[in-house]
Amino acid sequence: MDAILNVLGRLCLVTIFMMSAVGNKIPKFNDVAGYMASEGVPLPKLLLAGAIVFLIAGSVSILIGYKARIGAALLLVFLVLATYWFHDFWTFDDPQEMNTQMISFMKNLGLAGAMLMIIARGSGAMSVDKA
Repeated sequence: MDAILNVLGRLCLVTIFMMSAVGNKIPKFNDVAGYMASEGVPLPKLLLAGAIVFLIAGSVSILIGYKARIGAALLLVFLVLATYWFHDFWTFDDPQEMNTQMISFMKNLGLAGAMLMIIARGSGAMSVDKA
């Protein structure tokens, strides 16, 4: 039972990253790159392409448990950069927008914690690496 729960946990964890890539960033590439540019991200198309690679590679790696520590590191890098550029709640004057961004910041903080646990302990049962 633990093995099944471990796989389901990995699936639940990576779904947000995979859907971000294939459901938003890829089909809306130019719109997302434009938004990134408006937020001051340098080289937005290049960094967006890199983000998509990190999101997909990291998600697949964690899901199947192959080099999951590396996959988690890729997603951690994505989370740190995305949180810095897009969820800087402390810069907002409007309390509602500040709260919205704080919630996203905290969500990313929790996801970053999950990535750190995978980096520390591996992907667990029913993984290709059997780590």
